[in-house]
Amino acid sequence: MKDVIVIGSGPAGFASALYTARAGRSTAVLTGPQLGGQVSMTWEIDNYPGFPDDLTGAELTDNFMRHVEKFGAELIYDDVTEVDFSGPPHKVTTFGGEHEARVVVVAVGASPNKLLVPGEDDMVGRGVSYCATCDGAFFRGQDVLVVGGGDSAIEEALFLTRFADSVRVVHRRDELRAGASLQRRAMANDKIDFEWNTVIEEIAGDGKVEYVKTRRTDTGEEGRLDASGVFIFIGHYPNSKIVEGQVDTDDHGYVIVDDRMRASVEGVYAAGEIMDPVWRQVSTSVGQGAAAGMAIDRYLSSLED
Repeated sequence: MKDVIVIGSGPAGFASALYTARAGRSTAVLTGPQLGGQVSMTWEIDNYPGFPDDLTGAELTDNFMRHVEKFGAELIYDDVTEVDFSGPPHKVTTFGGEHEARVVVVAVGASPNKLLVPGEDDMVGRGVSYCATCDGAFFRGQDVLVVGGGDSAIEEALFLTRFADSVRVVHRRDELRAGASLQRRAMANDKIDFEWNTVIEEIAGDGKVEYVKTRRTDTGEEGRLDASGVFIFIGHYPNSKIVEGQVDTDDHGYVIVDDRMRASVEGVYAAGEIMDPVWRQVSTSVGQGAAAGMAIDRYLSSLED
């Protein structure tokens, strides 16, 4: 039995594992299907403090991995199929077997809703992005598209105007769902235009995004929009199915935690995008994971006392 099992190997998971392993707590990281989570698929990262030279998501993931292993954390390359938080000990079942721990950290992240159109997956990191804060600076002086009509889409469109020459918001309806103040700011911005009643049918280009094929939702007319970036903001969903019924979640499925990253069950913590629907940055997830790791060490110490 381990002191700590971390479910997920993104920034939050690695940060929590680093702090518990460094504190001398036996720690295992169940990596899940994608080592590093979403960040491992990010082409370039230039906003993580302490790394002024751009690095890829894969490089950052490798650094995280080597750092936790330095302090003795065990990486288990397996995917979780079931959890049982009725302990202690808490039980985590994977395809390879069952694991037990005094504490479990849920750091399985969230996933962006996708358009599910041809070319989307192929162009991730090559012009397709789900995070303007992460990738906007790479599109300086270029023309980009933003897909969506809610608050997130318009906030990100406004952010992208700091870098892009033009931002076209592609929305399937004839009016936005974003708040009134955001709408006014977007409408007043000379860099932002709107493609109403339009959906993207395909994202295309020679190794990178060059254009999209579109269809009008009102007339069915097909068209084409040239752009070097497609930023998709049609919502996120937390990867919380694995813990449904085990810990409290909000109406959207995000795990509810207190100020010490504690979930509703004693000995269960959560960090990163599984509990954070707002910031969704590498640095914020690392901070949340670090907080969880420190809180866990104090919790285990209190049991020993």
